[in-house]
Amino acid sequence: LVGSEMCIRDSYSSLFPKPCQCVHLVCFLWKIMILLVLDMNGRIPEKTEGWNIYMKKMEDYVRSIPDFPEPGIIFRDVTSVLQDADGLHMAIDKMQELLADTDFDVLAGAESRGFIFGMPIAYNLHKPFVLVRKKGKLPCETVEKEYDLEYGKATIEMHKDAIKPGQKVVLVDDLIATGGTMEAAAKLVEELGGEVVKIIFLMELAGLKGRERLKEYDVESVICYEGK
Repeated sequence: LVGSEMCIRDSYSSLFPKPCQCVHLVCFLWKIMILLVLDMNGRIPEKTEGWNIYMKKMEDYVRSIPDFPEPGIIFRDVTSVLQDADGLHMAIDKMQELLADTDFDVLAGAESRGFIFGMPIAYNLHKPFVLVRKKGKLPCETVEKEYDLEYGKATIEMHKDAIKPGQKVVLVDDLIATGGTMEAAAKLVEELGGEVVKIIFLMELAGLKGRERLKEYDVESVICYEGK
């Protein structure tokens, strides 16, 4: 702070040989600006409250675990994002930014992490939120879609009255791998008369080619990992 003040004072002195109150005012304002950015330990924080300043990337909050669940696979652990206040805040902000230019009526999230990331975005944007659940979890009349897993099949459901004909829908999940779940969810939306205008993810495993499976849709992710 002292060095910065001297630098400013010297610069103004060279322009205005006579002492001037404006020099002291500028130095005072400079101190205030720096103190607003520095935390109590004199360091620039990872995210300054009220300022859109991020000192870490989204990838820095994701824990990568090698050789899980099998050798050669790097597991991208989203729980490390959720248990860090700054990481969770950034994840929601970054995913919401993907929708900045998207006109839509409803968000729908896939069980269960799609609920975690989709609900805050729906709340922030004042949009309704629809659940895409595993079979047998919804109480009212449903529509369902079966899709292939690596070893077997699975079925997801939506309430029959969740999407109205003509509504524009955004699908949300934490991760795109093979894309099977989101493809099935998109087909359910279309079966109910809705239009899938965008599908967003926090993370993408490009090596599993899920984006190719969803090529007829507008797909975006915050982080893209090249491997599996």
